[in-house]
Amino acid sequence: MLSKQELLYTLALQRCAGLGDTLAKKLIYAVGSAEGIFKEKKSNLLKIEGIGGSRLNGLDSKVLLKVAEDEIRFIEEQKIDCHYFKAATYPERLKQCVDGPILIFSKGNINLNNRKILSIVGTRRVTSYGVKFCERFIEEISPLNPIIVSGFAYGVDITAQLAAVNRRLQTIGCLAHGFNEIYPRNHRRYVEAIENHGGFLTEFWSDDPFDRNNFLKRNRIIAGMTEATIVIESAEKGGSLVTADIANSYNRDVFAVPGRSTDKQSIGCNNLIKSQQAHLLTSAADLIYILGWDLNHDRKPTRQLELFKDLSEEQHKIYHYLKEHDKKHLDLIALECNLPAYKVASTLLEMELMGLILPLPGKQFSLH
Repeated sequence: MLSKQELLYTLALQRCAGLGDTLAKKLIYAVGSAEGIFKEKKSNLLKIEGIGGSRLNGLDSKVLLKVAEDEIRFIEEQKIDCHYFKAATYPERLKQCVDGPILIFSKGNINLNNRKILSIVGTRRVTSYGVKFCERFIEEISPLNPIIVSGFAYGVDITAQLAAVNRRLQTIGCLAHGFNEIYPRNHRRYVEAIENHGGFLTEFWSDDPFDRNNFLKRNRIIAGMTEATIVIESAEKGGSLVTADIANSYNRDVFAVPGRSTDKQSIGCNNLIKSQQAHLLTSAADLIYILGWDLNHDRKPTRQLELFKDLSEEQHKIYHYLKEHDKKHLDLIALECNLPAYKVASTLLEMELMGLILPLPGKQFSLH
């Protein structure tokens, strides 16, 4: 944890107009600390590769330390947590990104110990198809208890985050502004629920202007801190495609939900798939297979019995059906259990993740 003194100098460094995060990190690694940078002779700093004189002009300004002191007061008043890029509390995958912020701020109950972290992004003008897919995907993936990251915006973002809350998953909203405001204002009603099931992250200060470019800058955090980025609906151009592009540049997996060629809000996703910039995503099973997530098929029978007590009505019905019929095709299970095929598919995945059933070739299933 940063001392108040080191936080002061780190904030001041973050505020230096001539430096970006990449060069700021280079200086910190070379000198040892943000405080050391301010106290080092300029002639020595100029010897560091990539550091030009014009970039260091701002370091001479006492104004930087004054505004940093003001921001610390805001941080203390609002009970904001600060995460230094070398600290254990800083998102592990974001540490691997050369342009990740040297300092990020958070509120809520964020716990990044879970390695399964997904970002879900997409159009603000989400269709009913996009909403249904998003909610069904979260339902299917929920047994693996992933963290869902998004931008707290209209459309796909808030759909994904509320679906995560409803499934009692941790969700993190990455904001494009400081904690002095909430945007969009209509989403203030969701703040408490999200803070109780995760929280918010931002690199922006309380006095940072509300700027469109902040949203594009924020997208690198969404892409960088997660294992994979999922795009659910996007027009031909949009911020979610920028996020996908950044994720690809970080060597992260990208998934896109296909749509009809005539659907305007599916053009972006279809293009990602067509240009092989994203894996095709039709269900949670696609993602689980590509990422190689552990399905825990080797759970012990005692664990299965514990899970059996908590089975839903659909899970009970399918369990007893397969107990009587050995192995069956998905379509037959749906037909003879009198359940919709999409519901059976998601229920089978849930039971597979619970270690109760075993998927077989040709869309057949049997008890584990």
